[in-house]
Amino acid sequence: MKKILLPLVALAFASPAAAQSIVVVTAPQADESLLPVAYAELKAGENQAAVDKLTDDTTLDRRDPSRLINLGTAYARLGRTAEAAAAYDSAIGSPIRYDVELASGDYVDSRWAARTALANLKQGRPLLALAR
Repeated sequence: MKKILLPLVALAFASPAAAQSIVVVTAPQADESLLPVAYAELKAGENQAAVDKLTDDTTLDRRDPSRLINLGTAYARLGRTAEAAAAYDSAIGSPIRYDVELASGDYVDSRWAARTALANLKQGRPLLALAR
């Protein structure tokens, strides 16, 4: 089993998604409305505005993985790597889990996105950021 998992993990980190900045677009919503995960701010490079939006009063659960991953990305872009790692760790451990939409339009598991973001942060590679 371990012999199969290791190549799969290596393949996951070698995928094109790992080579780009991942930003969460949105979580699945019944009414198709966008979540306030600071995608526009991250896309525009307004990282402090993204932090402000994601840490102020928001309709998002504080444990929401989209919120946490994008918060981690904003912190990392500001050079606040310890806070970024903590946000990614919180997303990995969150009891909330769903497929998130990346800026590329791909959907991936929220925990996979958070683990990839944390690994990229530790290795100095491009950051994960979720789009909506």
